[in-house]
Amino acid sequence: MKPILFNTDMVRAILDGRKTVTRRVIKDKDIVNALDCESDGTPIAFIDHETGDSHPPAFPCQYQPGDILYVRETWYKDPTRYMYKANYSDTEKFFRDGKEVQIKWRPSIHMPKEAARLFLRVTDVQVERLQDITSGQIDAEGCKEWAYSAKTGELLPSGPSFFRIKWDSTIKPSDLPLYGWDANPWVWVIGFERISREAAYE
Repeated sequence: MKPILFNTDMVRAILDGRKTVTRRVIKDKDIVNALDCESDGTPIAFIDHETGDSHPPAFPCQYQPGDILYVRETWYKDPTRYMYKANYSDTEKFFRDGKEVQIKWRPSIHMPKEAARLFLRVTDVQVERLQDITSGQIDAEGCKEWAYSAKTGELLPSGPSFFRIKWDSTIKPSDLPLYGWDANPWVWVIGFERISREAAYE
């Protein structure tokens, strides 16, 4: 079983059944163009932009069909239970013994496996350029025809523009020239299905 990180919006999309695929950057800095792929989507070779020579990717996709993943998400542990930010609004207040308490949400990267509540089975792995995403795949990424801004409540259109905003928001500003929408990087396209905790531990 392997961990995978999702931000709060994407966790909500998984919980709602709206998200069944995720894209992850292929961080091979020598990649310029894919030549061919195996039937499971694994690239056979890439072109080195300095020499023109073809070579296999430096690292294969860390997730493969059949892998079981547990989702790391923003979380908090109070004295009796785990809590997950995806279940609460940004303005929600919390009380204990009649007194308001401040919840200090912990980053997903620090969430222990025992706290996981979402489990996924990888169904498919493909490779493509980021901007080759289709409207159907945008929906499968959790961006339906319309979406609400979590901060303002404003109704926003999805489509390529909305997906571009969501994608760039997950990339560090210093990495946007390499991995942002405009850079059109190569990405792993990882399809998955949600499964129960029991199925994950079979």
